[in-house]
Amino acid sequence: MRMRADSGPFPRPFSRHAPGGLECEAMKRFWMLAGAAVVTLGALAIAMLLGSASFDFRRYSQHQARLAKVMREQPTADRLTRGLADEGTVLLAVARTPADVEREASTRGGKKAAEIREKAGRSAETRVYQTADMLYFIYFDKDGVMKDFTCVSR
Repeated sequence: MRMRADSGPFPRPFSRHAPGGLECEAMKRFWMLAGAAVVTLGALAIAMLLGSASFDFRRYSQHQARLAKVMREQPTADRLTRGLADEGTVLLAVARTPADVEREASTRGGKKAAEIREKAGRSAETRVYQTADMLYFIYFDKDGVMKDFTCVSR
């Protein structure tokens, strides 16, 4: 019995030259691994996006809750400035005129510039404070008492 050169010790489906032979199996394995890598990277990207979004929500909520609590105490502008300075929050600007408000809203307000203009229009004074990761726009009435605020992410 004489063997052909391409037959080898394995039956025909494992022959190198047969349709559906070793090359086809290697390609199937390649596409299976490539597909698994794509699915894994996609799942990782989704997890990272969800984690980032939930961190931003938590961070923003904490700043909102902090300022809401402070606002219930109705502090004056000077008292609030001293209290925030003790925690490392810096006063960046005091806006008393519409031109000052416009300048601060357009340069630092970002997506909330319209809200800042609207709230500042009802206030006698707007102060801008900077924390490590957030800007506070705090609005005071004519007596210097805190009436409202806007948080802007940096």
